[in-house]
Amino acid sequence: MNVAVIGSGTMGNGIAHVFAQHGFTVALIDINQPALDKGMATIGKNLDRQVSKGSLAEADKTATLGRITTYTSLSEGVLQADLVVEAATENVELKLNIFREIDQYAPEQAILATNTSSISITRIAAVTKRPTQVIGMHFMNPVPVMKLVEVIRGYATSDEVTAKVMELSRQLGKTPTEVNDYPGFVANRILMPMINEAIITLHEGVAGVEEIDTVMKLGMAHPMGPLQLADFIGLDVCLAIMRVLHDGLGNPKYAPCPLLVNMVMAGRLGVKSGEGFYSWTHGTKKLVVAENFRK
Repeated sequence: MNVAVIGSGTMGNGIAHVFAQHGFTVALIDINQPALDKGMATIGKNLDRQVSKGSLAEADKTATLGRITTYTSLSEGVLQADLVVEAATENVELKLNIFREIDQYAPEQAILATNTSSISITRIAAVTKRPTQVIGMHFMNPVPVMKLVEVIRGYATSDEVTAKVMELSRQLGKTPTEVNDYPGFVANRILMPMINEAIITLHEGVAGVEEIDTVMKLGMAHPMGPLQLADFIGLDVCLAIMRVLHDGLGNPKYAPCPLLVNMVMAGRLGVKSGEGFYSWTHGTKKLVVAENFRK
């Protein structure tokens, strides 16, 4: 089976990694070669980590990399695809434009999936001529490690396509969970308001960054605190999802915290920019001084 993955960033290279590792032929597509080179380097490092832990043989690493071909042309990359998984930036207009192009060049029978974490599958499907074949396939980060795949049915998604995507997810060693097409689906409808509330708690001076994260780690048994998690996700992504929830559900409780908005405008996006609620250097974190969180 041929799989095309659009986007070679954190999610895209992880998705390409797991498909290739499980025997699928993968076309990894991005707008320029440096982005693809960076994505392939990440896949190589993650495979090396698996080899060092004894969970993957060196020969399997070589075979996995050999199943991935990179493309800077979307039309060429999707030409032989049985399944396309879009993993571009969480931007509505960008995704709609990508799906118009995929629809034009992918084979008629191909399933078109999106890794969107919040945007309506029905809205994405509506710009194609095959809405019954459009579905959400929301992987969790880091993709090679996390077991969950949220499988989101759009209004027109067929039972057959849903069943195929559920089975494909199982073939990847994942646990698929079928959900319906509402803003944020399940994962982010619950997670993002919690992260936003943690930011509000900081913004209002109830407690500091480390204190908030410590309460949630030790008191609620979370593996990491919500502010550290926000840094890993990307504050720009958190803001985009909160805006989808606020616009789609119309409830003021989903309004993004002003501190989150200001941090994104200032370019403090978390790990990807080197500073968010923590400072990040070479994968290690250091607390940002409290006075930096201006109201």
